Amino acid sequence: MKRNVTKIAFIAAFVVMTALASSCKGKKSEAAGWERGTPSATIIKEAAEAGKVGNWGLGNEYEILALLAKYNLPTSYLSQAFDMDGFDDDTIALASAMTYNELGLVQNSYDGGYKYGDSVGTIDMNDEGVAMMEDNIFTTKRFAKENPNTVKAFLAASLKGWAAACANPEEAAEICYKYGSSVSAGHQLHMAKEVKKLCETDTKGQKVVDYGSFDIDAMQQTLDIAKKYVKLSDAAANEKFASFTLADIMDASYLENSKKGKFGAPEKSAVTIQLKWLPDAQFMGYYVALDKGYYKEVGLDVSIVPGGGDIAETTAVYTGQVDFGVTWVTNLAVANAGGMDLLEIAQVFQKSGLVLVYKYSD
Repeated sequence: MKRNVTKIAFIAAFVVMTALASSCKGKKSEAAGWERGTPSATIIKEAAEAGKVGNWGLGNEYEILALLAKYNLPTSYLSQAFDMDGFDDDTIALASAMTYNELGLVQNSYDGGYKYGDSVGTIDMNDEGVAMMEDNIFTTKRFAKENPNTVKAFLAASLKGWAAACANPEEAAEICYKYGSSVSAGHQLHMAKEVKKLCETDTKGQKVVDYGSFDIDAMQQTLDIAKKYVKLSDAAANEKFASFTLADIMDASYLENSKKGKFGAPEKSAVTIQLKWLPDAQFMGYYVALDKGYYKEVGLDVSIVPGGGDIAETTAVYTGQVDFGVTWVTNLAVANAGGMDLLEIAQVFQKSGLVLVYKYSD
């Protein structure tokens, strides 16, 4: 009898251990997910009703709110950590992911990857009509007015860097990794290939050949969604934000003249740009321009400062700690509502990089 009890206990322990193992990183739960071919509307509705739609917040949530509202669903979501563990363990069924970052980690098997491969599907904000514009180049209105040649020269060299990076993402990934990448070489290459798509395709899926150009319809959609969902604590700032037009936050003239070569010697030759995050291929155009000497060709000595620290890129530019920055359209508009005088001068990403990722049940 004692032997039988021991045997039963062993079998029970084995079953428990097997169950636990199935939830380990990179292992798919058979009970989770949707069948291939399930309409996006069905997936969004079921995930939202189960309270299992995730997002990081911190200004990343507006497209998700607009998507949920589109389907007449409650505009609430789970707070998602800056990893994909919640997606992996099925706490979050429909998780936010940037195509060039978190989605690559979910799909791929390189260092840090979750190894899901093609067993996951995505819902694209561009396809859903709720896309918001992301990475751009900005400065202050005052700096642009006082240093027009510097601004035009910086744009000309930076966009030449972006064109070269997109023409050869493999080389761009290597250059970014050399300059102190925050991610593995494998993930760096994934990022470069995906960022290329963001620079060369618009929200409607059409090819873009004019790097840094302004898609006015996409910009207006971004501002309209932001106005609907951004709520500022200061009443005056909130009122100012609601009154904004695109003319309050952007100026395409510097870009147009830079592409025509209409600028003289820079008024300020040594300039700095602060990124929105740590060094990686999300910002590959600037590193390629630096590495290939494009900035020096136009008379500039450029330093690249990583983001993600204590001082936001909008604050750093506004206070004059740096001359240029990389931010999102909504971030810039919010900063201006709070009293800054920032000006977008080029739109690098031409569509949203945000998707919602989910598991296939098969």
